Amino acid sequence: MANPYQVTPPPAPRRRSGGNVVTVVVLAVVIIGGYFLMQSLRKDDGKPTASPSASASPSTKPTAKDPGSPESSSDTSSSWKVGDCGGPDTSKAPDGYKRAGCSDSGATFKAIDIKEASILPNAVQCPPGTDLMIDVSISYGGKGSGIPTNTVCGRNLSGDHPGDAGAGGGQLVKGDCVTSQAKEVACGGSGAQKVLGLVKTKSECPSGTTDPIELTMAIGRPYDVICTDG
Repeated sequence: MANPYQVTPPPAPRRRSGGNVVTVVVLAVVIIGGYFLMQSLRKDDGKPTASPSASASPSTKPTAKDPGSPESSSDTSSSWKVGDCGGPDTSKAPDGYKRAGCSDSGATFKAIDIKEASILPNAVQCPPGTDLMIDVSISYGGKGSGIPTNTVCGRNLSGDHPGDAGAGGGQLVKGDCVTSQAKEVACGGSGAQKVLGLVKTKSECPSGTTDPIELTMAIGRPYDVICTDG
């Protein structure tokens, strides 16, 4: 016999399919709105988020503490290639440089090698004959020195080549000359000692070395001893 006090629960309400349609419409509106918002932000002033820039440092001569490196500057583009030419950038005077056609009147040097940049001083070693080194970096928002990307090893288009061995400039290389204080000078001058090798220890100096110059240790520099003929 059925329980007269038992109450039969009402049937569960049926889920209406219209709710799914509303959800899909809302999501579509959010996605489309987000897309147009991103497009608007990208068009802000027509400027890219990241822009290449450069920092410059004057050329230095070697000393027992710092062997030095060629003049350093930069360009407005990070896409340098071997064979590209460049010249002074008047908008970033006195240390700025920019790319230019090799036949342009403003071209003063040609890229003979492209190296990866380094935050360590003296860590980038360009090939012999490099007259200047151009540090290319990317800065965000167009401010600050930026993140180093490449180093352009440049050689002058003129007949003036301070980076040639013995000429007294550029990075120190075998065949250059230094004083007893490890300062680079042009060969042939008074007190000039010929560089026979650049090594880590005195025992690695080649035969003929009579006066090895031990340098203060520097992170990034590939040598600590200048082997000279005294």
